[in-house]
Amino acid sequence: MPHFRLETNVPQNKIPADLPQKLCKVVSQSLGKPLNYCVATVIGGVNMSWGGTTEPAAQATLMSIGALGVDQNKKHAKALYELVSKELGVPSDRMYIHFINATTSDVGYNGTTFHDIFGG
Repeated sequence: MPHFRLETNVPQNKIPADLPQKLCKVVSQSLGKPLNYCVATVIGGVNMSWGGTTEPAAQATLMSIGALGVDQNKKHAKALYELVSKELGVPSDRMYIHFINATTSDVGYNGTTFHDIFGG
């Protein structure tokens, strides 16, 4: 159920093909969620300016049902910033992560919602 979506001005051809898999692994480990539920999307070549420049930058969203909060988000941010910086060269001061703690009724899966899957 966790989804990490990364948009960056780094050209798509400069993004390692296995970056989504690496992001899924980091998200799964950091959140303590099963890997088979994790999704990572990487969109490169976005027409993006940060602070008036087009130096490497990114914005991201991490959505999860639970496992997010004041202290937890610091841990998640550290792991994700390290990987994005290493793989794409995006400095940590040129990326935002928006954390979304979704309710079970707000996330659909397999023709229903996690509210029904988890037994409401």
